[in-house]
Amino acid sequence: MHLIPATTPEAALQNVVHFFEYLQPADVARIAEIYTADAQFKDPFNEVQGVAAITRIFAHMFDALESPRFVITQQVQQGTQCFVTWDFLFAMRRLDAGKTQTIRGASHLVLRQESGMWRVAVHRDYWDAAEELYEKLPLVGALMRWLKRRANS
Repeated sequence: MHLIPATTPEAALQNVVHFFEYLQPADVARIAEIYTADAQFKDPFNEVQGVAAITRIFAHMFDALESPRFVITQQVQQGTQCFVTWDFLFAMRRLDAGKTQTIRGASHLVLRQESGMWRVAVHRDYWDAAEELYEKLPLVGALMRWLKRRANS
């Protein structure tokens, strides 16, 4: 994977998009090229700080899932504030092995200059775990869909 020198916030966003769209297990070790040393990361399941903790999240993703990949669908940037929408495609290793699942979500990124390069200082993912994940699981999904119907009636 080739990243360009992130000497501007715009170049940093392009690196982030490229990094996630082409992310492979071996690339996880390069997280420090994308994130500041003290970066904060939060999603529906994790809230961590620091490159080592963020690296563990993405390493676990490759361990737990089959063929995970991100498709960036839109990106908006205003200075150091970025918003990226994405589709996350994967298959479960145990349940419905090989069947591709898709989670649609968005990330709010805040960039900061560190050692002359722009990197992600804050990464917050937004996606609906109930709709995008739990409803797709065999037993839990049936319960979640039933609860949703009851709440809407």
